[in-house]
Amino acid sequence: MKYFQKMKGGSSCPPGVHASEIIWSWMGSFLGITAVAVMHFNLFSQGDLTFIVGSFGASAVLIYGAVRSPLAQPRNLLGGHIFSAVIGVASYQLFHAFPWFAAAFAVATAIAVMHATRTLHPPGGATALIAVIGGDSIHDLGFLYVLLPVATGAVIMLIVALMVNNLAGSRKYPEFWF
Repeated sequence: MKYFQKMKGGSSCPPGVHASEIIWSWMGSFLGITAVAVMHFNLFSQGDLTFIVGSFGASAVLIYGAVRSPLAQPRNLLGGHIFSAVIGVASYQLFHAFPWFAAAFAVATAIAVMHATRTLHPPGGATALIAVIGGDSIHDLGFLYVLLPVATGAVIMLIVALMVNNLAGSRKYPEFWF
């Protein structure tokens, strides 16, 4: 019975956010995703390279919408994506004959490595999974996926986060680097 009691939750909804925080979060995420999307659609859309992955949307929520969260800090953003990308590519290359296993192994291992390296960034799990379930354009990149789009895109989003999040007097980013 105690097991099911835990599922009730223990507190009410989080407090509301001031309108200025909503505007700053919107502006940062718009500019951050715009920066990587413009490069993807204008520079790389004609070739086999990709410059944007779905996990960047989740990173935008953290680095522009939850700027004080430990999960949103530069160490976590960069380390979480990069470690997870390496793990995702390796998992696909080792276990592609068993995609269900490769997917589960990539995400679980990425979480373990992010914990061990103190770089936990939830979108990193998606970065690892995308390396496994992505199409040929992702698989053909091999370990280049780690550099382009993952590391480069994360750095671009970090630069935008540093600029936008520090414009507002009520915000400070980052809380820590390392």
